[in-house]
Amino acid sequence: MKCKWCDADEAIENKNVVYWELPDGSRAITITETPSRSCQACGMEYQEDDITKEIEDQLFLINTKDLEGEISYEALMEKPRLLKRNYFDFTL
Repeated sequence: MKCKWCDADEAIENKNVVYWELPDGSRAITITETPSRSCQACGMEYQEDDITKEIEDQLFLINTKDLEGEISYEALMEKPRLLKRNYFDFTL
């Protein structure tokens, strides 16, 4: 895979720990086992845009008041939503 940062063909899929600020800015959480990419050439570790959007939308659509300080990506995506979709996202 091509790296988004250095364009080398050395990016591989993996899972990483990421830290995310909640939409209300009250605190940050740790999300484990998040689908990521790592570049063997430049050392950059990152999430693809679709994963970033999924996390941001999910955090916007769930009740974050009872959210643990650390949660796996899969468990986060399985949390019940208060709305069907992000009605404030006008990029659709």
